[in-house]
Amino acid sequence: MGTVILSCSSLQAYVEAAQAKQGTDYPVIYIDRKYHADPKVMKQKIIEEEAGMPKTVDTVLVAMGFCGGSWDHVVFSRKTVIPRVDDCVSLLLQKTDAYVPNLKQMGHMYMVEVDPDDFDMERLFTDIPEEYQGFDAEELYRMFFGNYGYLDIVDTGLNDCYSEEYAIKAQKNADLMDAALDYVEGSNHLLEKLVGGQWDEQFLVAEPGHLIRHADFFE
Repeated sequence: MGTVILSCSSLQAYVEAAQAKQGTDYPVIYIDRKYHADPKVMKQKIIEEEAGMPKTVDTVLVAMGFCGGSWDHVVFSRKTVIPRVDDCVSLLLQKTDAYVPNLKQMGHMYMVEVDPDDFDMERLFTDIPEEYQGFDAEELYRMFFGNYGYLDIVDTGLNDCYSEEYAIKAQKNADLMDAALDYVEGSNHLLEKLVGGQWDEQFLVAEPGHLIRHADFFE
């Protein structure tokens, strides 16, 4: 078990597709996407998962990005390869071999889910944090999404995003945000390179003991 993949659960379908295309079958450890809400918690989960890996693991392929600082000041005891992107959305917007850490546009939110039910604006407010108790739904949507004028569906080739079901559910979310719905092109190119060992300038290859920092991702 020399190599394992450490992935955010939001990318499970993409990791599986990348492995199928590259003919690899590395074991995958998934971290629940819910921890993205707090980078400190996500960082702790990342550290815990690495600490629990068997000693036979010498290389960790990371299927996620910097993710709000989740990887800042993390040290692994094995070689660690991470796409040099700010988050998982930018990872799936990459279509070329050029190093661009953030391809998102200001004012745009992106929908990359294979299953449209996994992107549900209404679900965000089923368990409202204590500090937001007392606000009605309209106020909450304005507070959280008032700066977003667009909801872009990322066509990665793996999500059936032009189907009627997908489009209807995406439009519902766009309406809740009071945003315009559109499509942008994406791909699974970066994850295919990750599992295929094509580690160029788009990747951080951290040797054991390397202190991973913000500067490793952003020039």
